[in-house]
Amino acid sequence: MPILTLDMIQTVALASVVLFLGYGIRKRVGFLDRFNIPAPVIGGFLFASVALALRLSNVLAFEFTNTLQSPLMVAFFTTIGLGASLGLLRLGGPQVLLFAGLATLLAVFQNGVGVLLAKLLSVNPLLGLITGSVTMTGGHGTGAAFGKVFEEQYGFAGAVTLAMASATFGLVAGGLIGGPVGTRLIGNLKASGKPAMSTAVNTSGLDLSNASLDAEIDTEPIGEAPTAYTLLKTLAVILVAMWAGGLLSTWLGAYVTLPGYIGAMIVAAVFRNVFDRLRLVRLEQRTVDDIGTVALSLFLSMALMTLKLWELLDLALPMLVILAVQVGMMAAFAYFVTFRVMGRDYDAAVMAGGHCGFGLGATPNAVANMNALTDRFGPAPRAFLVLPMVGAFFIDFTNAIVITTYLNIVK
Repeated sequence: MPILTLDMIQTVALASVVLFLGYGIRKRVGFLDRFNIPAPVIGGFLFASVALALRLSNVLAFEFTNTLQSPLMVAFFTTIGLGASLGLLRLGGPQVLLFAGLATLLAVFQNGVGVLLAKLLSVNPLLGLITGSVTMTGGHGTGAAFGKVFEEQYGFAGAVTLAMASATFGLVAGGLIGGPVGTRLIGNLKASGKPAMSTAVNTSGLDLSNASLDAEIDTEPIGEAPTAYTLLKTLAVILVAMWAGGLLSTWLGAYVTLPGYIGAMIVAAVFRNVFDRLRLVRLEQRTVDDIGTVALSLFLSMALMTLKLWELLDLALPMLVILAVQVGMMAAFAYFVTFRVMGRDYDAAVMAGGHCGFGLGATPNAVANMNALTDRFGPAPRAFLVLPMVGAFFIDFTNAIVITTYLNIVK
C-alpha cells in the first residue's frame, strides 16, 4: 500500500485546509451549527474517515509530521492563563467563586463515576478519565492534551481518538438536555408563584454596567483590528510564558504527572496579574483570545485529522455506557445542585440549563442553552456574567488539578 508522508509545513497546511472545510460544512448544516460543533472537529473527523476508508481499501496511507502540534496546544492554554485576571474574579464576586466550586465538584464526580464504571466494565481506568472531566468539563482541547499524555506516558493506544469522540458526544448531549432542564426549573418557579424572569437588570448586587466590564476586561473597541505592534507584543509575552512554563513543568514533572501546558498556563496567569497590578505591560484581551483561537483551531485540526479511528472499535460500547451515565448525572447535578446552590431563582434556573452545556461540552454550548431560555423567558444578566467567566478563565486550572490528582491515583 502506498504511503504519503507529509513534512511539518505540509501537515500544518493540510490542517488549515481541513479547518476551513469544517467551517464550510458547519455553515451549510444547521444541526452542526445549532449544537456549536467546532469546525476543526467537523473537518478533522471527515478527513480521518476518508483516510480510514483509503487505508482499509489499501489505496493510500498517510504519515504526518506533528512537530508543531504540541507547541500549538501549549500556546492555546497559555492564552487561557493570560485571561485569568483577578480583576475579573473580583468583578464577579462570590457568585463566580461559588459556580467555580460547583464546576470543580462536578469534575470530581465525573472522574469518580468514570473510573468506577471503567473498572466495573473491566476496561482501562484511563478510559474513565477520558469520559470524565477530561472531555466532559474539559472539551476537545483538554481531551486532546491529556489524550497525548495517556498515549505517550501510559501507552494507552487510541486515547486521543477516544477523547475526540467523547468530547463530540458531550457537545451534542449538552446542547440537547440544557433547554429541557432549564425550562422545567423555570416552570417550577411559575408554579410556586415566583417570578419566571428577572425582575431587575441586576439581581445579584454585581456591577454589570458596560463601563465596569470594559474597565475590568480591558478590551479593544469592537471592530477595531489590533495593530502589528499589539500582536507582536502579545505573541512575545505568550512565547516567554511558554519558555518559562516549560521549565516549571519540567520541575513539577519530577513530583507529579502533568500535561505539558500546565506550567505555561500558571506562568501566564502570574504574568497577567503582575502586569495588571504594576501596569508594566498592557495586554488586549481580544488579541490574546484571537491568538488562542488560532492556536486551538490548528491544534485540533491536526489532532483530529490524524486520528486512528480503527482504535475506537474495541472500546466503543464501554465508552457509550459511561457517557450515557455522565449525561444523566449532569442533568441531575444541574437540576438538584446547581439550581439550589446558585440561588433557587430565575437566574439560577438559566444557569442550570447553561451548566448542562458547560459540564458536557464547552462554554459556547452553555451560552447557546442560556440564550434559548432567555429568548423565551427574559434576560438573566447574572447567569451571563458568571458562567462564561468561569468557563473562559478559571475551570481549566481547577479541572487540570482534579484530573492530575486522579491520574496520579489510578496510574
